[in-house]
Amino acid sequence: MPFKGKSGKFKAAIKEVTIGVGDKAVKMGGENVLPFYTFDGGNASAPIVGVYVSDKGVEGQPAAVKAYYEGCATVAEMAKKAAEMPGGDFVVVHFESADPNGDDASVESCMETLKSVVEAVDCPLAVMGSGNDEKDADLLVKAAEVCEGKNVLILSAKEGNYKSIAMSGVQAYHQKVAAESAVDINLAKQLNVLINQLGIPTEETVMHVGTAAAGYGYEYVSSSLDRIKAAALAQNDNLLQIPIVTPVCTETAGTKESLTEEADNAAWGSRDGRAAGMEIVTAAADLASGTNAVILKHPQAVATIKKMIEVLM
Repeated sequence: MPFKGKSGKFKAAIKEVTIGVGDKAVKMGGENVLPFYTFDGGNASAPIVGVYVSDKGVEGQPAAVKAYYEGCATVAEMAKKAAEMPGGDFVVVHFESADPNGDDASVESCMETLKSVVEAVDCPLAVMGSGNDEKDADLLVKAAEVCEGKNVLILSAKEGNYKSIAMSGVQAYHQKVAAESAVDINLAKQLNVLINQLGIPTEETVMHVGTAAAGYGYEYVSSSLDRIKAAALAQNDNLLQIPIVTPVCTETAGTKESLTEEADNAAWGSRDGRAAGMEIVTAAADLASGTNAVILKHPQAVATIKKMIEVLM
């Protein structure tokens, strides 16, 4: 008796979210199959790759990252160079300097930087805050205003500041917003519910459900992503039918593999290769588990992951 495989297509689908404007706009989501199950003939859309730029520049970064941005004197110049990186689909500007526990750069100075970036590039943009809920409640609202008309992705709204960021980012300035939670399906859905109750449709949001670097307790990340996709597609849970974005490089950058110089451990090989490898394996795992967009900084990682996506789609 011939084998007849069961289709992996679902009647439910992930909502499609667009960032950017014009011909360079990119889409996330839209799929009604599991990750990379294009052989099932579903409406799978290709995941996208964001290129990360810190407003603190490239100090302390791997050699290939420094080399790529050589000659760039400003964040705007770095963003313009990032927009040209082979394999990248959008640029992510991280206001790392705004962290109150770090440089504590003022919101005003950060917005001057963001204005220069908006003027320098015409590709889709995402803006990452400092990571401090209170500071970001102001910073990201101002960022949404500065980027009005550009349809940017604001990363991220958390339980402690979602009201101001989501209301201003989406309703006032018509941007997209990421709901950030901590690697847990219940926390992710709860924040989606809270944002939806503000009157913001799920079509205007994405999820940032967190990640870990591969080899650092990643199994829980994979199972959480799998559960979210299963609930969205198999159980038709409309509050989880939202694309997922994952800032991979901010997680992998702090691992010993990415930080240890070759002079300190020659047996490990070059730091540059390890840093790229950590981004690649983590991004590949996140994509296989269901994320729709990954954010990377290393040129080799961006090119490799883009090639992987193209081959599998």
